[in-house]
Amino acid sequence: MTTPTDLNALKTRQQTAWASGDYAVIGTTLQIVGEQLAEACELHWDERVIDVAAGNGNATLAAARRGCRVTSTDYVPALLERGAERARAERLDVQFQAADCEALPFDNASFDVVLSTFGVMFSPDQPKAAAEMARVCRPGGRIGLANWTPEGFIGQLFKTLGRHLPPPPDVQPPSRWGVEEHLHTLFGDQAKAIDVTRRLFNFRYRSAAHFIEVFRTWYGPVHKAFAALPEDKAKALETDMTALLNGLNRAGPGALVVPSEYLEVVITRR
Repeated sequence: MTTPTDLNALKTRQQTAWASGDYAVIGTTLQIVGEQLAEACELHWDERVIDVAAGNGNATLAAARRGCRVTSTDYVPALLERGAERARAERLDVQFQAADCEALPFDNASFDVVLSTFGVMFSPDQPKAAAEMARVCRPGGRIGLANWTPEGFIGQLFKTLGRHLPPPPDVQPPSRWGVEEHLHTLFGDQAKAIDVTRRLFNFRYRSAAHFIEVFRTWYGPVHKAFAALPEDKAKALETDMTALLNGLNRAGPGALVVPSEYLEVVITRR
C-alpha cells in the first residue's frame, strides 16, 4: 500500500519553493490578468476584498485602484512586501497579512469579494482551500479566479517539469483548477452560479533561452527544479522546455510570444 502524501510537508516544500528566486519579477508581467478579473467581478467602491495567495499583488492593486478596501494575503511574507512596495508607490491603502489559504484567519462572510490570480490553485489541499474561500465570502458575494488550464502553455510546462521531477501520485495537479467540471466539484454546493471565460495571456520574451533564464532564476518551481537536478538531467529539462516554447511561439524568428490559456472564473456565492 502506498503511503498517502503528507500535505503539510508538501505545503512546506512549496512555500520554500515560492520563497526562492523572486516571483515578483514574473508576477508584475501578469498585471493585466488582475485588471481583467477585477472588471469581470464588477467591483464596487468600498467593497471588502481579499486577495488570496496574492503573490506580489496583481489582483490586490487592481481592486484597490477601484476603491475597494483590500486585504492582501500570502504565506510568503517577502512577496507581500513586494506588493506593499507597489501599493505605497501608488498611494493605495491596502492591508497586508501573512495567511495560509487553507486556514484563512478571518470570520465567516468577512468579504464581499474573494480574488486569486494563479495563486490558490497551487494549494496542496484543493477542497480545503476552496472551502475557505467560500467561507470568508458573504452570501451573494463573488469569488474571482484566474487559473491556468491543463492544455495551455503553463499547464504543459508543469507537465514537462513533472516528467523530470515526478510529483506525488496522489496529489491533484494545480491545473485541475483550470478544468470547469472540477470547479463545480470544488464550489458547487456553495455556488449560485459559476461563470467561466477562456482567456489567453501572452508571455513575451526575447527567445526561449531568455524565458528559461528568467524563470530558472526567479520563478520558484522552475528555480527549484533546476537546482534539484544533476547537470545532465537539468540539460534535458532545458531541452524539453526549449522545444515546448519554440513549438508554441507565434512571433517567428527573433522574438518569443507564447499564448497561455487560463480560465477567468466568477463564482456567485449562494
